[in-house]
Amino acid sequence: MQTLFSALVMISALGLIVSVLLQEGAENGLGALAGSAPEQLWGKNRSTSREATLQRATIISAVIFIISTLVLAAN
Repeated sequence: MQTLFSALVMISALGLIVSVLLQEGAENGLGALAGSAPEQLWGKNRSTSREATLQRATIISAVIFIISTLVLAAN
């Protein structure tokens, strides 16, 4: 069982690194908080865009990484 979770940690860590590196930088910075770019945050094609797919992959990889790490630490 420990081998399975160790493999999950390794795979999710690599997926996390790749998905973060492929994401584009936010050029708006704190301007998005002030409401200057609502189309980027709530656009109609947000769920099908490349950035949305990479963000979803990042979140999934991070959750798998955290859960696997916690399971390994509990053993």
